[in-house]
Amino acid sequence: MKFYLRRIGFYAVTLWATISLNFLLPRMMPGNPADIMIAKLQRAGGDVSESTIRNIKLLLGGDDQPLWQQYLGYWGRMFQGDLGVSVTKYPAPVTELIAEALPWTLILVGVATVISFVLGVALGAWAGWKRGTWVDNIIPATTVLQSIPYFWLALILVAVFAVGLGWFPIFGGYDVFDFPDGPVPTWSFISDAAAHAVLPALTIVLSSVGGWLFGMRNMMVSTLAEDYITTAEAKGLRPRRILTTYAARNAAIPSIAGFSITLGFVVAGSIVMEQVFTYPGVGKLMFQAVLNSDYALMQGVFLVITIAVLAANFFMDLVYGFIDPRARQNV
Repeated sequence: MKFYLRRIGFYAVTLWATISLNFLLPRMMPGNPADIMIAKLQRAGGDVSESTIRNIKLLLGGDDQPLWQQYLGYWGRMFQGDLGVSVTKYPAPVTELIAEALPWTLILVGVATVISFVLGVALGAWAGWKRGTWVDNIIPATTVLQSIPYFWLALILVAVFAVGLGWFPIFGGYDVFDFPDGPVPTWSFISDAAAHAVLPALTIVLSSVGGWLFGMRNMMVSTLAEDYITTAEAKGLRPRRILTTYAARNAAIPSIAGFSITLGFVVAGSIVMEQVFTYPGVGKLMFQAVLNSDYALMQGVFLVITIAVLAANFFMDLVYGFIDPRARQNV
């Protein structure tokens, strides 16, 4: 119980610090981000209401209120779900834009990351168990794929499978001509979206599976040299049980710790991949926000990513404490 209370306290303080930093960053920037954003809104959409100007100044600074009052107001608006108005797609609220992009990223990057992790750990455990055999030959191949620049691998897949063979769509999250009104909950739309997601997901899997495989293989080799593995073999236990219960379970602990960090950054999406495929996820949204100096949208995306990373790490800390009793004792 002491372990879990300490982890809850640590993540609560970290969450407060990151949200406070998100509040302070625009106010620490040179110039006045609020005035810049209001000017852009006026150029893009004509007249801007006084309430919108007031909200922007409260969000990004430039208001006459003392800093502590702005800070308390920021927390209040955040709990109400008010993250401001976007310049990129004025007058759409930031929460609405993030809510539209988030499911695309969670489904695509989340599923691809889980597949990459499971495949890499499973193949790494097998390669470590069969060390010194032909199975080790898969490591150089996956390492080469990992070393290829991310965007270059995506362009190769597009050139071969989309342009050359015509098996998959070239870009986008779905066919905008077949579905002009946007996403609809039908099987035809789901199948079309799945076809558009194959190449982006394949890019993520091919680029990241090598790291999981290589790390798990090395941990398996180290774990198989431990005394408790020798004891299990001396007891006459079946090789399959030694592999799964004794070797792979303990060797996977560092990979699980790394997976928690990777899982948290799933919400951030993959900016390069989403740009190459014009995929409507959070990564593309962040790129547009930076390109257009959309401070409110940048703040909102940063906040969502931060909360997601902390939540994923907190969850994996709890899982880590469950599967490894030593973590609960070292408090």
